[in-house]
Order: sequence, then structure tokens, then C-alpha cells
Amino acid sequence: MAQIPSHVTAASYPSLSAVVQLLKPITWFPPMWAFACGAIASGAGLTDRWAAVALGVLLAGPLLCGTSQAVNDWFDRHVDAINEPDRVIPSGRMPGQWGLIIAIIMSVVSMGVAALLGPLVFGAAAVGLALAWGYSAPPFRFKQNGWIGNGVVGLSYETLPWITAATAALGYAPSMLNLLVALLYGLGAHGILTLNDFKSIKGDREMGVDTLPVLHGAGNAARIACFVMGSTQAGVILLLLWSGLTTGAVLVGAVLALQGLCMIRFLRDPEGRAVWYSAVGVGLYVSGMMASAIALGSLSVATQAG
Repeated sequence: MAQIPSHVTAASYPSLSAVVQLLKPITWFPPMWAFACGAIASGAGLTDRWAAVALGVLLAGPLLCGTSQAVNDWFDRHVDAINEPDRVIPSGRMPGQWGLIIAIIMSVVSMGVAALLGPLVFGAAAVGLALAWGYSAPPFRFKQNGWIGNGVVGLSYETLPWITAATAALGYAPSMLNLLVALLYGLGAHGILTLNDFKSIKGDREMGVDTLPVLHGAGNAARIACFVMGSTQAGVILLLLWSGLTTGAVLVGAVLALQGLCMIRFLRDPEGRAVWYSAVGVGLYVSGMMASAIALGSLSVATQAG
């Protein structure tokens, strides 16, 4: 097993920059975007509940997502010492057991903030936190299997923040339609996460991490990712049409059609174009999320007015 550098003593404290690197702010965008979608989809006037929504943004991004990054880096520290030795823990910039300590502190703070937002948000945050630890930590370590691990992250990064935001904005659980759309976008994110796995096929195969590209080959994994992303968005379109939200359905259909064109190009060279499609296709995917949220918000406003 690769050894982690010990030039920094276990008694040392990490620098602020090392803590920030551990928490990876760039990864906070997906749950914060999903949170924004949930708040908009609720249709609630946010003037009276702006503090709750602001706390929810803090909870979804820096706290829960930051916690998940710290947990993941701690339990992957020996793997990272081989594949990515410059990361903050294997490089020694996060000394001793500070990676684990920060993950625990962040978990406690996350649940404390969630408690301020009421029992429903607290419950959702507890589920998200449990999934974050289960994804990386033994005995579960969901990330060892691409089917399970990517599903866990998709639900944690998209569905839970959406539902949490709608609940925080309304003060009670959102409609079943809202919940179903949030669930579909979380399931579709499984495909987005599969795109991420193409960049590390060789290392994952050597380390026994069964991502979809490792399990099924690059071509089949690419087809699975496209099918998952496409079928879940098709489900959203059907729900919007069923609810009379034709404009929203047309907008989501338009971004799905554009994704389809990109998918054709991606499938011709999955390994070579995974990063390209992740940038272009995912941008379209999250645009559809916002279009759906705006449509749902308009329906909620109309329902409340009626």
C-alpha cells in the first residue's frame, strides 16, 4: 500500500487553504443549483422566508456537499496516494487525522443548521449525510459499484436539495408533482456521474472500482448514460404535459433534442469526448431543470391563488 508523506506531523494544524481544497467549493454548484430549482418550483413568495432559504443554500452547498468531499478524500487517501498524490491529504497539506476530524465537525454543523429549518429539512439532511458517509466509508462504500454509487450521488446532489429547498420555502412538504420531477432529475444525474468515470477507467480497473465503464466497457457505459439522462427527462416532459404545463414541456423537450444531437457525437468516441459532452450536455441538462422549476412554480402560484 502506498505511504502517505509524513513530513507534516500529526500534531500540526492544516492551513485555511488546505481546508478549502479539502471541501472543494467547485463541487458545490450542483446541489446549490438544485436547491435554487426547488425554491423556484415551490412557487412560494420568498420575502418572508429568505433567511430559511439562505440557510438552505448554505446547507446544500458548503455544508453537506463540503462534508461529502471531506469524507470521500479521507477514505480514498491511500488510493489517491497512488493516482492523485498531489491531493491535499496524500500530499501532507492536510496533516494527521485532520481530514477525518473536519468531516466529523462538518457533519455536526450540517445537522445543527438543518435542525433550525424544521423536522422535514432535518430528516432530508440526515438522509443526505448518511448517503455521503455510506458512499465513501466502509462497510458500505457505495462508490465501489457504479450502479449504486452514482445513484446515491445523483439523489444526494439533485433530488434531496430540490426537495429540501421547496420544503424550506413553503414550510411544509411540496406537491407530489414537485417530488416526482425532483426524483427524475436525481435519477438522470446517474448518467452525468457516469460521464465522470471515463477519465479514470485505467486506475479504477486497477483498484477494483467497478464503475460502469469498467463493468460494461466504454461504449456500453456511454449508451447507458445517454439512455438514463434521456429517459428521465422524457419522464419530466410527460409529467409537465399531464399537468398542463405545455411551455415548460416544450422547453425541456428542446434542450433534450439538443442533448440528443450531442449524444450522437459523444457515442462515436466515448472516451475521447466524455469531457466535452459532460460540459455541453450537462449544461443543457441543468437548463432543463430550471425550465421545469419555473413551470412548476407558476403552477404552484396559480394553485395558491385559486
